[in-house]
Amino acid sequence: MRFVAGIQVGDLCSGTVVAVSRSEVSVALDGSASYPLGAVGALDGSWRRRFADVAAVGQRITAEVIAVDLHAGRVWLSMAATEHPELWAFLKRLRRGEILTGTVAAIERFGVFVALDEGPDHPVFPGVGSITYPELSWRRFEAASEVVEIGQSVSCEFLQFDTTNGEARLSLRATQPDPFPAFADRIAVGQALRGRVTRLVPFGVFVRVADGVEGLVRLSELGSVPVAAPEDVAQIGDEFSVVVTDVDRERRRLTLSGRRA
Repeated sequence: MRFVAGIQVGDLCSGTVVAVSRSEVSVALDGSASYPLGAVGALDGSWRRRFADVAAVGQRITAEVIAVDLHAGRVWLSMAATEHPELWAFLKRLRRGEILTGTVAAIERFGVFVALDEGPDHPVFPGVGSITYPELSWRRFEAASEVVEIGQSVSCEFLQFDTTNGEARLSLRATQPDPFPAFADRIAVGQALRGRVTRLVPFGVFVRVADGVEGLVRLSELGSVPVAAPEDVAQIGDEFSVVVTDVDRERRRLTLSGRRA
């Protein structure tokens, strides 16, 4: 326990691999007893190779400490950190809210890769920066290509260091004004609005009542008579008269009623 208490997050530790499983590599750290005190999890082994190829029993490794569990007497290590020290150091220096610039390098089904103007290349991905779909825009869209295109220069806010993939998680929408607060300032519960149906879901329909602002009309509020399915009374693109029934600023949710209109 005394040995573990002297280790801090960010330290570099060396040791010998004593066991390898599907989920972790156990390491006998230098200067400790022979039983394993260090562990490398499956997501911290490498950003390039399969975990099964990361280490073998008897192999000497050097890894960075990412967590210390004093209660269990264990030290969690990252071999990815020492595999690409320049990239790891760059990502560790970033602070939440910092604005980073770069170029859209690829658009995938799970998000967008950004090649940052500053910092090293990524060993696997097209860019060190990544933007998930929810962080692309405040406004609803069907495809990322409606918001960005490959080769486009972007300025994004840094959210966090994704140690699993060695990425800088970014937000494009954080650099843009959120339309919901301004909309909420000028409307009130009971106010009548006109909008256009954007989505049909089993429990109702979503209606766009302002640029970047959609509200939900629940199934029970679609009409004056019971409705079995939203498509019975509305289709995407239809204009719809609604009344505001609730405005939730904290969760950015607008609830509407077609029946009361």
